[in-house]
Amino acid sequence: MNLDALYSELTLKTKSKLVLIVLDGLGDIATREQNFLTPLEAAATPHLDKLARESAQGRMIPVAPGISPGSGPGHLGLFGYDPLEFQVGRGVIEALGLGVELKPGDVAARANFATLNDSGIVTDRRAGRIPTETCQKLCAMLAAKIKKLGDTDVIIQAGKEHRFVVVFRGRGLEGPLTDADPNREGFPIPAVHPRDEANAGQKKMAALIAEFYAAALPILAREKPANGFLMRGIAHQPHIPLFEKRYQLRPACLAVYPMYKGLAQLVGMKKIEAQTIQEQFERYLREYDNFDFFFIHYKYTDKSGEDGDFVGKMKAIEYFDAALPIFLRKKPDVLVITGDHSTPCAIKGHSWHPQPVLLHSAFCGSDKLDRFTETGANIGSLGIFESKFIIRLMQANARMFDKFGA
Repeated sequence: MNLDALYSELTLKTKSKLVLIVLDGLGDIATREQNFLTPLEAAATPHLDKLARESAQGRMIPVAPGISPGSGPGHLGLFGYDPLEFQVGRGVIEALGLGVELKPGDVAARANFATLNDSGIVTDRRAGRIPTETCQKLCAMLAAKIKKLGDTDVIIQAGKEHRFVVVFRGRGLEGPLTDADPNREGFPIPAVHPRDEANAGQKKMAALIAEFYAAALPILAREKPANGFLMRGIAHQPHIPLFEKRYQLRPACLAVYPMYKGLAQLVGMKKIEAQTIQEQFERYLREYDNFDFFFIHYKYTDKSGEDGDFVGKMKAIEYFDAALPIFLRKKPDVLVITGDHSTPCAIKGHSWHPQPVLLHSAFCGSDKLDRFTETGANIGSLGIFESKFIIRLMQANARMFDKFGA
């Protein structure tokens, strides 16, 4: 029997409340330079410590051993969708999160403003993390001059800081394509190519991306530091089963950044707006009776990890911990705190290292650990498992499964 079908067959409807809190890029590695501590271990986290003493811990593999996930696969796994089966382009996720209504046949790309030298080499993939206002100005410049490419409409929407989205709307377009992003500094922007060379829609889309670059780069040439841009996740929207139907839970999302709102919207979660972790927790309290499942996303651990900022990541964890008492005014029946992947400061990017996970419920048992850390998670009772099973463990702890077999 298909495993998802079995879970569905065993699912019982209850009145339980389940919450998944994701500290983006939470996991890290202990290195000699940091006295063999991770930011989570170095941080002062009294409220997480108190939870840890009554919780189970473990570590999760986001995709498969050795594979470093993007944010899309990382979160889809946490939502219980096998990221190898349900592959979604980052552009689609970002577009949905920014409120762009995608139509059948649309192809979306996630873009970053970047800095190029005179030879076209990428010297900063994020253009110094320009402010959102600068991004909006640059997107308005591009949108005013590039409205169509041949028979294809071009929609440009600014996101936060250096991020934006480009949607191509026309006939015969398909994704996915390779990225127009070298994924590191010191290299030129690569040309995109079809993932399937025999696919005519992908070939047409690859030609459009080249045409878009030819039109857009001259417009940005005099801008500093954002005189170029990179494009990733160039794809169309796939069909994904809705979260509520799959798990018998009414879901809501509390996220600040568009990408994570888009991921939640993709599976049918209701978006609830808030701008800070304190506001997110306050909105959770107000909406507690209206939903069965809450996904709460916190970005700043990942940002510091990507910058290689150990102290910044430690302080981001401490800032989250300081806000946690607001949330705990209404403790859910099942609470999970984890990351969508690891972002080690030593690597300055996403990595393959399993992320730590804490699970708290009346039925999880205590691992008798004083803190929530990678070291503790290594010996926790949850062990090491694929992230796509975390929702199922949450359901089990909410007593949502009937017994299997006689």
